[in-house]
Amino acid sequence: MDPSTNICYIVGAMSLTPDLRPYPLSGDYVIAADLGFDSLMAYGVVPDLAVGDFDSLGHRPDHPNVIQLPAEKDDTDMVYALRKGLELGYRRFILLGGIGGRLEHTLGNLQLLDWLALHGAQGFLAGEKTAATCIRDGQSITFPAAMSGFLSVLCNSGRAEGVDLKGLKYPLERYVLTGDFPLGVSNQFLGVPATVSVERGSLLLLWSDRGDLYAHLPKLWAQ
Repeated sequence: MDPSTNICYIVGAMSLTPDLRPYPLSGDYVIAADLGFDSLMAYGVVPDLAVGDFDSLGHRPDHPNVIQLPAEKDDTDMVYALRKGLELGYRRFILLGGIGGRLEHTLGNLQLLDWLALHGAQGFLAGEKTAATCIRDGQSITFPAAMSGFLSVLCNSGRAEGVDLKGLKYPLERYVLTGDFPLGVSNQFLGVPATVSVERGSLLLLWSDRGDLYAHLPKLWAQ
């Protein structure tokens, strides 16, 4: 089985809901990052691996596959879990529990979406009200017509050149977005397929139609 075609779920500290809990299939891999272990167990989802310094959990989890990290380290628990997933060959990631809470953690996790793209992988970060992903350097993503709500398209840093937005309320063609002005905030889906592409640079995409995350992922992964 090729792990690059399966999903690696990374679950951090959050109260999962039926919409957000992971639904791993055969070949998928689930990593609990610190307090994410309790979140998973509450829904009866047993992770394949538990990692972290477990300062939030308060104890080493009772699990046969645990990597305990030092409290003082350069990588967050989430970063270490992503590195492990990449090492195992996974290139599709869903990060749960990385939005909300401490603002700096949310911003750091959004940066990790771009870090994954640089490593030839794709990540979706999902929380209670928002999902996000990143595209860069010649990539595009098409959202199905069933999507509704808002989509914000932001330049991660510097310049994003050749930005096209199609099938959205506010289209753009070969536009240059910059990291110092949020022109792409609060665009809207129109009930038709919507495509975002960028020729050079990095774009962060955030949308509010979180309830359909898993339903739409097969189409979003395929690009």
